[in-house]
Amino acid sequence: MNRKYLTKKILAAATVTVMMFGTVPCQSVWAEEAPEIDGLTFESEMPLEYAQKFKIYNYSDDYRLLDINDGTQYLVVPEGKEAPENLDSDITVLQMPLDRVYLTATSVMSLYDSLDAIDQIRLSGTQANGWYIDDAVSAMEAGDILFAGKYNEPDYELLISEDCDLTIESTMIFHSPKVKEMIEDLGIPVLVEYATYEPHPLGRVEWIKLYGVLTGKEQEAEERFEEQKEIVDEMGNYPNTGKTVAYFYVSSDGKVVVRDSSDYIARMIEIAGGQYIYTNLINEESSLSSVSMTLEEFYNNAIDADYLVYNATIDSPISSIDDLLAKSELFADFKAVKEGNVWCNDKKMYQSVDRIGDAIRDFHLILTDGDESQMTFMNKVN
Repeated sequence: MNRKYLTKKILAAATVTVMMFGTVPCQSVWAEEAPEIDGLTFESEMPLEYAQKFKIYNYSDDYRLLDINDGTQYLVVPEGKEAPENLDSDITVLQMPLDRVYLTATSVMSLYDSLDAIDQIRLSGTQANGWYIDDAVSAMEAGDILFAGKYNEPDYELLISEDCDLTIESTMIFHSPKVKEMIEDLGIPVLVEYATYEPHPLGRVEWIKLYGVLTGKEQEAEERFEEQKEIVDEMGNYPNTGKTVAYFYVSSDGKVVVRDSSDYIARMIEIAGGQYIYTNLINEESSLSSVSMTLEEFYNNAIDADYLVYNATIDSPISSIDDLLAKSELFADFKAVKEGNVWCNDKKMYQSVDRIGDAIRDFHLILTDGDESQMTFMNKVN
């Protein structure tokens, strides 16, 4: 192994160690250039416009190398072909077709769905009632996708009996490193995806290009990404409205949970022409992007917000102002409540990474009193 690649692996190991303790997001660690692979000729690097947490290198004979920002690399070997001899042992081989996937990273399902590739997922880390993607629910109810245990408690026997050929995990797997190690010891490759760490919301969508490689649908992936990018590009000429948005929910213990200032929701609101009410709020206790506070603290910051958007991703949706007031009568004092500017997103929004452009447009329509019938995820609360 050359010194340059060894340095990369050492940095990556240190980065993952930091992530396991939940202090900071994983930092990008890249080789300076595409690796040399015996028997293959490097041809090009796939251009990426927003994503910063992976790279894709194209080699001769349709081989692809996925370089993930945690230092892991995967050689995608076309169906009917073999991995080159003398391949660096640190490069994981993914033999196409990859059509028996165990998926525990919930945000990825929508990308497979957008590519019409849900039939390539055989095992799920989420029960059918935990999905808000219709095709995923239907596939599980029909038995085409089986529940194989949560990410930290997989059914290893089922993974083996179903001939699982790839596990796709979120970074939560670093809280259960022995599980990841056990899956790999079974000979099943594990790919950890970092879309949630992308600084730009469209970076999350652009991960569809990586899954385009894994599903053999690269052209479709490019088209789906361009569709969402075009929606955002259309908003590029809109001036900032100067209006503020509070995005939150009330937990069962009465605390208000908001997103920190670096979260993708805050960036989406900004792109849509608004201003998230928290401009300098960071979760200093963990790498999570959510922050809990007392209702009084939220009251002091959000009472004059132009819009309230209730986050129904975890909590149940609110369908009326009375539902909101049932959580606390203090909400009656809020400017947005008095002026009738309260909204609620539906539960599909978080899982619909493939439609982040549509979600940004929803925020823009809210900020500009646009046509509610054109919205994808938002509902006005009266």
